[in-house]
Formats: sequence, structure tokens, C-alpha cells
Amino acid sequence: MSHDAALARALALVRDLRARCPWDHAQTRQTLRPYLVEEALELDQALTHGAPAELRDELGDLLLHLAFQIVIGEERRELDAETVTRALEEKMWRRHPHLFADADTLEHKDWEGVKQRERGARSSTLRGLPPALPPLLMAYRLQERAAGVGFDWPDAQGPLGKVKEEIVELEVEMRDAGSGMRDALRDEIGDLLFAVVNLARKLAIDPRVALERANDKFRGRFEAVERLARERGVDVGRASLEALDRLWEEAKAADSHGHSL
Repeated sequence: MSHDAALARALALVRDLRARCPWDHAQTRQTLRPYLVEEALELDQALTHGAPAELRDELGDLLLHLAFQIVIGEERRELDAETVTRALEEKMWRRHPHLFADADTLEHKDWEGVKQRERGARSSTLRGLPPALPPLLMAYRLQERAAGVGFDWPDAQGPLGKVKEEIVELEVEMRDAGSGMRDALRDEIGDLLFAVVNLARKLAIDPRVALERANDKFRGRFEAVERLARERGVDVGRASLEALDRLWEEAKAADSHGHSL
């Protein structure tokens, strides 16, 4: 069975649900938005774990929501599967002229540059990013957009230097800050985080994945500290920092992955 037929079955399923189920019939674009965001995040998590069965199920859930939006567009006579797919094809043709056009258009093959031309000369390079993007991803995409038009360091040494500069500025602010200076500290922390994201980008490291791994590593080691404390009759809530630090070092030494925190 063709993939086209499989996608058509998803649309047919939603049309049937809309016709026979009161709950599905009552759904609108707006009522489905929270579920769509939730399914996209669950798919992102499945991509991290890499389990094929879980990935298949989450892709199916997201496909259901995409089919819902297309069918609602059909009902409103605004769009359908053909117009959505055609618009996608034309966009990819424009953004890959080196694949779908003559060789003399090769200079226009940069993805961000083509997108900027599509948005128009007067539109900001940074326009069009969804405001609801998580802050870490927003920082990454803003930097990626700027880099797409040439505003970027040639290698990772530039952003590494910026990270060091931001640390110095934060240290100065911490030393000089008095009462009522929380906004300045917050701004310096933000600048440091932004610089670290940029360094990760230049090193071709997804900062979200890096932070997820750090979170998982910390969770595993802290739970190991708690296990060790229970085995030795230590009350974690009452133990000194020195005692907890010794347990931490023990847990880190026992970490089979051999990472350092």
C-alpha cells in the first residue's frame, strides 16, 4: 500500500470521527492547540529516547492532529491536503534551487538566506519565530537566524571568549550588587546563558540535549547520594554540606559512565 494512501486514510479517519463522534465534531482549531503542543513535546521526548515503538506511536499522535487541522480547513473551505502539500513542495523547491533549478542559481542555496528573501527585504531576519518557543530553543534559533545572514563568529573561539567575558561581568555584578540590584544580576545571568547557547551552536552541540544529559546525570547521582545516605542512617535534610559532598564524590566515583559533573 502506498504512503499516499496511508496519509489519505488518516484524513478519512478524522472525517469519520468528525461526522460520528460529538466530542471530535465539537473541536476547533483553538481547542486542539494545547493537545497539538503536548503531542509535539511528547514526540520530541520520544526522539530523545530513540525507542522505535514509542516513536511510531508519537508520530501517529502528531499525524492525527495534523490531519485534524487539514480536515477543519477543508470544512471551512480554506485549504485541503492538496493545497497544503503543494505549498510545502513549492517552498522546498525555492529553498533548494541547487536541487530543483539550474546550476547558475547555486549562490542562493543557503536556507536562512532564502527564507529571508521570502519574508521580504523589509522584514527582520529574526521575525517569524513562534513566541511560545522554550527560551533555550529561542536563543538557539535567534543565533541561527543571525548566522544565516553572516552575523557569526568564524569558529568556536569567539563565543568561548564571550562566555569568559560574561562570567567576569557576572562576578563584578555579584561583588557590587546591593539590595534592589536583582534585575542587573538577572540580566547578567541571561547574557551568560545566551553566550553558552551560542558556544554550543558553534560546537555543533544541541544545547537542549546537552542540558537534558546533565539533568539526567545529576538526577542519577543525587538519587545515589540518597541511597547511600539511607544505607548509612544519614538524614539528608539534616546532614552537613561536607557530609553530603563526600557522598556525592562517592556516587560520582561509582558512576559507570565515568562522566564528571
